[in-house]
Amino acid sequence: MYKTLLFMPGNNPGMLVSSDVLGADAILIDLEDAVALNEKDAARILVVEYLNTFENKTDVFIRINPLDTPFFYDDLDAIIDANIEGVVLPKASVESMDALDKYLNEKNSDFKIIALIETSLGLEMAMEILSRSDKVMGVLLGAEDLTLDLGAKRTKESEEIAYARSKIIAVSKALQIEAIDTPFTDTDDYEGLKKDSLNAKDLGMTGKALISPRHVDIVNNVFAPSQKEIEHALRVVEGQKEAVEKGLGAFSLDGKMVDAPIIKRALNLLKMSGDYKEEYDELLK
Repeated sequence: MYKTLLFMPGNNPGMLVSSDVLGADAILIDLEDAVALNEKDAARILVVEYLNTFENKTDVFIRINPLDTPFFYDDLDAIIDANIEGVVLPKASVESMDALDKYLNEKNSDFKIIALIETSLGLEMAMEILSRSDKVMGVLLGAEDLTLDLGAKRTKESEEIAYARSKIIAVSKALQIEAIDTPFTDTDDYEGLKKDSLNAKDLGMTGKALISPRHVDIVNNVFAPSQKEIEHALRVVEGQKEAVEKGLGAFSLDGKMVDAPIIKRALNLLKMSGDYKEEYDELLK
């Protein structure tokens, strides 16, 4: 799972070259909002040259332009052979997801898809959109465009996107994909960023998109499991192994009943912390 996904403008060579050392789990190179209309072609060429020249150790995704622009297929044609993890699909809809899935299948591409939900229609149709392709590995909430579409005022408290966050989280859990929270746009408010990130994590988001390299460490720390959480998860796993050996469906740990949902949460936490072992695959069968 990606805790931090850092947006990088596709028309800034200096930032692209430094992207690999900023500590984010993934880099989202942006060919859409960060690039003016008259710079689209130049940015696309620059990004391809960067990808062909530098070996990036961080997973890279490219945010392409929407289907209803002249740049959608030009972007895909340019990056289809690049050594990247996949693409971010902006303003995701049934039509655009179908078009992207068809294109990738025709090219025999194994690119993964992060769907960007940022319209009211996209939000309400999220389950259908995200179910259209088995290449979808995550969903990203785009709160700035969404609140504009809703006619809502965007605030740091984010009460106006509480429903959107819950909807995205519920759908992502149902489909077993990553739920990526919207960026915090005040690059200088670190306390606000931490509070916003903690709220997103507590709701069930698995990670957060970022627009500033200065936000990486804070968000990584928020979403990284604590040592206490890791130790408890390992105790849950050990308890489940003993329960399986004894033929028990549930067991008690620290005076509390442990059943399938708690075990699954522990396993997910261990996957995020890097302490997961292949033998754990058998624990919920």
